[in-house]
Amino acid sequence: MGLEKSIDEHVAHLYRTESRRVLAVLVRLLGDFDLAEEALQEAFRAALERWPKDGLPRNPRAWLVSTGRFKGIDVVRRRGRHEALLATVAQETREASVDPEGLDDETLQDDQLRLIFTCCHPALPLDGRIALALREVCGLTTEEIARAFLVTPATMTKRIARAKDRIRKERIPYEIPSRSELARRLAAVLQVVYLVYNEGFTATAGQAFSRRDLAEDAVYLGRLIVDLLPEPEAIGLLGLMLLHDSRRPARVDARGDLIPLEDQDRSLWNRDLMAEGTDLAYKALLSGRFGFYALQAAIAAVHASAPSVRATDWAQIVRLYDMLLETSPSPVVELNRAIAVAMRDGPAVGLALVDALLERGELAGYHSAHAVRADLNRRLGRSREAAASYRRALALARQEPERRFLEKRLAEISGMSV
Repeated sequence: MGLEKSIDEHVAHLYRTESRRVLAVLVRLLGDFDLAEEALQEAFRAALERWPKDGLPRNPRAWLVSTGRFKGIDVVRRRGRHEALLATVAQETREASVDPEGLDDETLQDDQLRLIFTCCHPALPLDGRIALALREVCGLTTEEIARAFLVTPATMTKRIARAKDRIRKERIPYEIPSRSELARRLAAVLQVVYLVYNEGFTATAGQAFSRRDLAEDAVYLGRLIVDLLPEPEAIGLLGLMLLHDSRRPARVDARGDLIPLEDQDRSLWNRDLMAEGTDLAYKALLSGRFGFYALQAAIAAVHASAPSVRATDWAQIVRLYDMLLETSPSPVVELNRAIAVAMRDGPAVGLALVDALLERGELAGYHSAHAVRADLNRRLGRSREAAASYRRALALARQEPERRFLEKRLAEISGMSV
């Protein structure tokens, strides 16, 4: 019984850490996303059945790839003649000389890059590219992706299905594009990495405040892309992720409750990541060809250089947000700028900006906007208005640590238990 439990835990760990890499290899070997996904699930199911009896294989990753490949071929056989194209691909795969034991880090890296650039092929609509890569490269659920895009899960399911169907019908090649093509696809790829990191840094739902596995995957992909194509925006995004990651140790307490920026122990911030991220941010800015990610990295670098919230150069941050709004206007950027303005000019000035933004309706369902409004009212001593906004934020928040924080704030200003 103990062995079975340890095997189950080992398989679960492998699924968390290796499933996306195994999937990338299976997509190359089987030539179809849905078939590779089904084969992946079958391989892990087989591991749960066989490893307790046979013991752990010498190379679990290679075992999963090999088992998944043959499970995929079996799936095609069961489907029969109606899947002639997939049958041909599977037969070619079976006849090819494939050595899963030879899956070194370079091969896995190439397969991951093939996968993400295939998902981000320009023949696909931009929203489909990003959604598909989030699903296939990083393993986010459809619900998580839908929340990132502020759409319903049903809408996202259709979007992903359409993207897969287009890849299949147009026979989009599973390959790393030529250097001349890389630049064309870089924007969509970077947006994928950015969204994955955001979900990892601050989870949209669930019991945990962050999902370190996703954040690490995004940083890993960011490093791969910078190595492959060291463009200013790729460098800026990597710098941004590292600067955010440097604050991770101080963002939650021992119970998993979040700690707001002004209360964080900055001695816990990772100085090595701060230094690397700051160097990358300046490198991107000095290129003169910076945009959305490099400017955000610059903002994060200003935060990193400050000894406290009070001592932060908020005027510089507002200037950077002004530049960001010129290059990449969005209501979320406006909200973040309003927070910086409130820190520079006072909560009343910031509140006026937030109220105007909420009146436009674009962020009506965004819990963070209501939480910001609540906090600014709290700082102004307007308890009734703050309580109303905290309740609205609570109704929209899906992440437990954020909910506990909002409930605590609400209790503090209203004098009631929640």
